[in-house]
Amino acid sequence: MTGSVSLTMEDNLAFIEISNPPVNALSQTIRESLVNAITEAQKDTDVEAIILYGQGKHFIAGADIREFNLPPKEPSLPDTIQIIEECTKPVIAALAGSVLGGGLEVALGAHFRVALKDAKLGLPEVTLGLIPGAGGTQRLPRLIGIEKSIEIATFGKPVSASESLEIGLIDDLSDETDALQAGKAFAHIILNNQAPIKRLSSLTCEALKPKIASNWQQTLKKKFRGQIAPLKCLEALNMAASHSFADGMKEERAIFMSLRESDQRVALTHVFFAERAAAKLPDLANIKSGSVSQIGIVGGGTMGAGIAVSCLLAGYNTCMVERDEEAAQKGKQTVFQMLASAVKRGRISAKRYDEIEASFIATTEYSIFKNADLVIEAVFEDFDAKKAVFQQLESYCPDHCILASNTSYLDLNEIAQTTTRPQNVIGLHFFSPAHIMKLLEIVIPDQVDAKIIANCFDFAKRLGKIAVRSGVCDGFIGNRLMMRYRLAADAAVIAGASPYEVDQAIVKFGFAMGPYAVSDLAGIDIAWASRKRRAAIRDPRELVTNYMEKLCEMGRFGRKTKRGYYLYDELNPNGVEDPEVLELINQERNERGISPRHISTDEIAKRYLLAMINEACKILEEGIAHRPLDIDLTLIHGYGFPRWKGGPMHYADQLGLAKILHDIKALQNEDNWFWEPASLLEKLVAEGKTFSDLNS
Repeated sequence: MTGSVSLTMEDNLAFIEISNPPVNALSQTIRESLVNAITEAQKDTDVEAIILYGQGKHFIAGADIREFNLPPKEPSLPDTIQIIEECTKPVIAALAGSVLGGGLEVALGAHFRVALKDAKLGLPEVTLGLIPGAGGTQRLPRLIGIEKSIEIATFGKPVSASESLEIGLIDDLSDETDALQAGKAFAHIILNNQAPIKRLSSLTCEALKPKIASNWQQTLKKKFRGQIAPLKCLEALNMAASHSFADGMKEERAIFMSLRESDQRVALTHVFFAERAAAKLPDLANIKSGSVSQIGIVGGGTMGAGIAVSCLLAGYNTCMVERDEEAAQKGKQTVFQMLASAVKRGRISAKRYDEIEASFIATTEYSIFKNADLVIEAVFEDFDAKKAVFQQLESYCPDHCILASNTSYLDLNEIAQTTTRPQNVIGLHFFSPAHIMKLLEIVIPDQVDAKIIANCFDFAKRLGKIAVRSGVCDGFIGNRLMMRYRLAADAAVIAGASPYEVDQAIVKFGFAMGPYAVSDLAGIDIAWASRKRRAAIRDPRELVTNYMEKLCEMGRFGRKTKRGYYLYDELNPNGVEDPEVLELINQERNERGISPRHISTDEIAKRYLLAMINEACKILEEGIAHRPLDIDLTLIHGYGFPRWKGGPMHYADQLGLAKILHDIKALQNEDNWFWEPASLLEKLVAEGKTFSDLNS
């Protein structure tokens, strides 16, 4: 393992620097060296105080999670922190940057905490399916109380240095810009004042009142539906009031080790690493990307405005073009409505809002793109409309400018051929709302230059997006998958389930919404338009349900018309079941000569997922996605697949690919075309391999 800890002396102070770039993770080497440094400083009779700090911008950003799948090695982090806390000389943690997970637990083991203003303190273990396992759930409540500890530890979100001072998490907020200097200054203060050592393990805390405890439990169950770790974290935090410190530590560690072996922890760790691997593409490793600073958007509708806001929030100079002056002003208004919401949420300051308001331009003139580095087309899904836009862009944009389309389905190769510079054309498929959703599909046409691809991945990183590389096909990765598993849902409805039973089954699996509720939210006329577009190329064996066509013909487009699959009104903003929809479905069953049968919740979810996994295999076979992890991230960040199940490819590995293949083959009897197993799935089963094997 990498990393080092250095001990230096100056006058009566010992400085222990933790170095394990980039974020000073607590590897076994760091833990062992930290124990040795504390022990040595403790023995030195000249040392009156010890300062712990991290090299570079961060204190410690947590444990080295690469060790999770390895046998535990001594010293453990709890033992390391206990040695720090038991030191008879005052230990000061000088905090900067990330102070997360095990890093905050180390700081809680110190006797004093001083922070720079850029410090972020938190216990994010629940995001990896764990709880703090080195005393975090026992020391934190003793310092700031159980209720504040619940807010920090069960939600996994860090708090600022100023808030940390306010709630008593740190002792002082320094004006220094260097952690070592902040620690040194604070050490002199406590030595001059002869401040007594504060060991958090010796403190006590008050238990929550039963009603408050119950409310927290219900809140966590609702917010983290299906997840184990947040509720286990609440349980451990409550032990700080009901158990001695030693007994609480034993219970905390037992819970931590149990969760460490859980499927949810494995899944969440997979996603953690997948998110970091997504943009690391071997064929781009030696490509030097250029600078993108001037952004143009064509289209000021909800999607175009959302993309503009995403760029503005990231600090890009951004402008917008619309077809006429009225549309331009409406687009500008939409942008500033979204930015006003960002001010309320604290994403930007009021001052930054005013700066953008003074400089943002929405116009009808394409000449505004004369210095653009990247222009993103976000007009409606019509090839002729997009072709006209790209011809305009070619006339006004500089030669180096990236010409991007936000199309959800259309052929990027065909769009590229409408220009004389297909090497500059790429797909940037944002998800709505674009300024909030994290997924960005970067769609690669055949002739695009590698430097353009590298620039777009850099652009996505600055936007804070999870960028996934996709090849060109109808719907790319995400929408192609959605069309397939939606067909499985539609078939279940025709066979006997209701749309509402399907939605309930998918929500029970872990999605926030079922497919029919999602359709109502997006507008079921969007899928209607897609079906019309694909009519000429659709396989005649594909299921097309008449009742869905009738709903659209009746003008029932979902929430925006108050009627879709569900009925909506002021009393039922999330919708209620509609008997008229059920009657239309029964009519179609009668027309098809189908006697409806009961389909269980488990069977509905099973079919939905099998269709998703099988089509994902075909996407991999065709090279549309390069790695299974890209499919996992697409479904998690774009379509609501439960993060704690790791995405469909990881979930399939956990179930076992042989079982997946067996279940798909069993369904071939009812529809040989739809349930034809992907050859990649058969190959992996024959070779005893997993999707995980393909990620490397």
